Amino acid sequence: MPFHALSPSHPRGFTLVEALMVLALLAVLALLAGPPLQSLVDRWRLDAAATALAHDLQFARSEAVVRNEPVRLSVLSDGALGTCYLVHTGPASACSCSARCTGEASWLRQVDLPASRRLTLQAPATSLHFDPQLGTCTPAGTFQLSSPSGAAVNQIVSVMGRVRSCSPGGTVAGHAAC
Repeated sequence: MPFHALSPSHPRGFTLVEALMVLALLAVLALLAGPPLQSLVDRWRLDAAATALAHDLQFARSEAVVRNEPVRLSVLSDGALGTCYLVHTGPASACSCSARCTGEASWLRQVDLPASRRLTLQAPATSLHFDPQLGTCTPAGTFQLSSPSGAAVNQIVSVMGRVRSCSPGGTVAGHAAC
């Protein structure tokens, strides 16, 4: 079959109508993928925040032993801005999300959970106290991080200061069901 050069009657490329049809199809697909994609992003944020909280609880316990002084993990609400938690020494009332710590209290670590992240943190108390001699934690309890989709991860802190993670109903992959 002989090769024919393209003539003006056989133009290359797409017509405007074809390009608009492709854009319309992509817009419909994006609208259909939006809610599942947001749910996936919420689960990733939830998993990352839960992992960070577990590490910070263990960090607070180990810092109490290493420093040979009590260390606290305090959960504070910033109102409409969201929630934060702090790992610090000194009394629970000596630290805040915005001003860090005052007096003899020392700030060690802070994690902000802004409202824009769409995560909720429920704590067993406003401040957990880790004893330097025994590594124990008072009060013991369960932190629950949850997303708007209903997925949740619990960080359970025992009196011995040990942390274990689980997901109610197994809603978050990588965490055992509880």
